[in-house]
Amino acid sequence: MAGDEQERSSASFLPPDIYPGVSVAKLASLWIIGSASLAGNLLFAFIALKDRRLHRAPYFLMLDLCLGDLIRSSLCFPLVLQSVSHGSQWTHSQRSCRIVAFWAVLLCFHAAFMLLSISLTRYMAIAHHRFYCKRVRGWACAVFISMAWILSTAMALPPVFELGTYRFIQEEAQCTFEHRYVKANDSLGFLLMLVSIVLATHFIYMKLLFFIYDHRKMKPAQWTPAISHNWSFHGPGAAGQAAANWIAGFGRGPTPPTLIGMRQSTSQGHIKRLVVLEEFKQEKRLCKMFYIITFLFLLLWAPYIVACYLRVFMKTPSLPQGYLTVSVWLTFVQAGVNPVVCFLLNKEVRVSLRSCIPCRRNQTQRDPYIDT
Repeated sequence: MAGDEQERSSASFLPPDIYPGVSVAKLASLWIIGSASLAGNLLFAFIALKDRRLHRAPYFLMLDLCLGDLIRSSLCFPLVLQSVSHGSQWTHSQRSCRIVAFWAVLLCFHAAFMLLSISLTRYMAIAHHRFYCKRVRGWACAVFISMAWILSTAMALPPVFELGTYRFIQEEAQCTFEHRYVKANDSLGFLLMLVSIVLATHFIYMKLLFFIYDHRKMKPAQWTPAISHNWSFHGPGAAGQAAANWIAGFGRGPTPPTLIGMRQSTSQGHIKRLVVLEEFKQEKRLCKMFYIITFLFLLLWAPYIVACYLRVFMKTPSLPQGYLTVSVWLTFVQAGVNPVVCFLLNKEVRVSLRSCIPCRRNQTQRDPYIDT
């Protein structure tokens, strides 16, 4: 009881927003962010589950990433709205605050681990394409998703049993992990783990970029066959073989039958290679989309991580309230940008979205008659 009273007194040390317009701006912006996040993630989940063409590994992982953002926007954002409307005060019990903080930290680490898993699958899709096509399917995606949830739970669960680690932060108007001085709790370990995951993800993308750069000028070996009707072997592919065959006596016997069917097999191989190249280009476009999502995760979480590091290494950090508010709200924005990037940069998802709209479907069916 004494610990709870101390936490409440420390929580009420900072005054609420002095200007009413600040609270109104917070409420309006967070309401827009939450609504956009719910709408975008639900729309992508609906499209990914309905369209069978999207039942592939990258979209399964993207679906789980949107599921985590959907849980965050539906569970955490309404409570933040309620706390801001009450003057940045927590109106529920301390146990409920710990539960909300547990889910907030878990979903943050889940997004980081999922982006790391996606980067690994993107590297396999480019550097080891045959292995990726054969092995990385439904069960492999289930393993990646399960590992992300298990590891994020392992990171978020220990502070639940510690006193005063998960609490309401009035400066941020949310229940989350309390970042204290480096000798007070395990804040530094949490921050180092999160930063290590993000840096490892970008390292894999940089390695993938160097792999594509090293293989950009490689061309397939073009074998030019030698032409022969009587074992003389002339033409561009002979390379001096005619004289050696004549000395060996191959050109003095009867004329063998003409080789046929070579052109047909070459054309089929060329068509097959074009299909493989198209799949490779599609994987590269997916890599671009997922890297932009990963970069936005780093960009939107970077101000808040910097503020947490200042709290860890400085005993009395003097951070402006405006900077803290903007940094926290940018982390809220991250929950809604993933489906927006997917809709903007992925043609398959846009085509699936158009096919789900009734008026667009009827228009595409009437187009051939209009053209004729």
